[in-house]
Amino acid sequence: MRQRGVWIVILKLAWMAVAVAQEPQSEEQRLSLHRLVDEALANNPDIQAAQQRFEAASAVIPQVQTLPDPKVNLLYRNVPDREGMYGLSQEIPFPGKLGLRGEVASKEAERAEQEYQAIRLNVIARLKEAYFDLHLVYKSLEVVQKNRVLLVNFEKTAKARYAVGQGAQQDVFRAQAEISRLLQRIAVFEQQGRSLRAEINRILRRPPADPLGIPQEIQVTPLAHGPTEIEGLVEQAAPLLRAQVKGVERGDKAIALAKRDYFPDFELSANGVRNETLKQDGYQAMLSIKVPLYYATKQRYGVKEAVAGREAAFQDLWATKQELLFRVQDNLARLTRAEELVRLLSEALIPQARLTLASAQANYSVGKVDFLTLLNSLLTLQENEIELHGEMTEHEKALARLEEIIGERP
Repeated sequence: MRQRGVWIVILKLAWMAVAVAQEPQSEEQRLSLHRLVDEALANNPDIQAAQQRFEAASAVIPQVQTLPDPKVNLLYRNVPDREGMYGLSQEIPFPGKLGLRGEVASKEAERAEQEYQAIRLNVIARLKEAYFDLHLVYKSLEVVQKNRVLLVNFEKTAKARYAVGQGAQQDVFRAQAEISRLLQRIAVFEQQGRSLRAEINRILRRPPADPLGIPQEIQVTPLAHGPTEIEGLVEQAAPLLRAQVKGVERGDKAIALAKRDYFPDFELSANGVRNETLKQDGYQAMLSIKVPLYYATKQRYGVKEAVAGREAAFQDLWATKQELLFRVQDNLARLTRAEELVRLLSEALIPQARLTLASAQANYSVGKVDFLTLLNSLLTLQENEIELHGEMTEHEKALARLEEIIGERP
């Protein structure tokens, strides 16, 4: 009796654990991926920080293109005559320096913009992956719960057959052991679901424990471009790669600016003079030239620094390109595998497993097959159904990662 009470408690807990998965909801009431993406774009802190960095880099451009602030000159001398001087002075960089500074800042802003776009795509990809994984958790719970009901019925049948001497007691124990194993899997899926909901809420800038609905059903989405086209889009549109290209272009402008520092800057001043003793007014104009006297240890090393920075940006460009092309090939391979397995599972393995289970149920009831055969048929169908949803999930996750790379639907 005590063992029976324990089983009743365990089964009640199992029903409570999967109650959410059993709630009937229409597709409109379910958790929409599109709404989540819109919310992430509006609220995600990583996206907002990247946008602010882009705006900050854009605000640098007019600053570096503007002349230095002028100086107001005031002077009073009382020896031997009382004399006052007043005027303005303006520093003037060598022609071309301000323009090059603006171009360097402009390339830096363009790179920040591409990094901002890359972060937006990365956040969306991470959100989609978590969403698809949460969908898999709910579908797995549905499969396991359905099979738990069948196993309970199998246990009842095994007990009835054992009571009339047509079955073995070990069949009852096997059914109970498998029910316990399913309860263990339910607990694992529930933990995964809680973690995924917390991850989605983190991306959305919500409290981690905020409730989320059941994800909508997913379908295997076909590719809009062929593999060759996708590789071409990497070089043309990938924000990560374009950010590196802008880094190389910035390096070119930085070298030109560093070389321009070999030329002197100027300072022009114009002052009015008032002699109080003689009661006479006059003026004074002066041109100062900043001589790059220490070019051997200053300007020369400035050029060397700019050249090294440009070379580093060029190597980063190649490394990023190779990394992105590898990721494209990897995800295309995952897509191909997932498509083949989804087709095989849905068209062959699962229908065959269902027929096998139906046959085993009918034959077990009349004693033509043993309980182990019946149990294996059920578990084979269960694993095939979970694997089907898993491969559909992997297919959509691979699409999300490709979209992150090329910046559009692959």
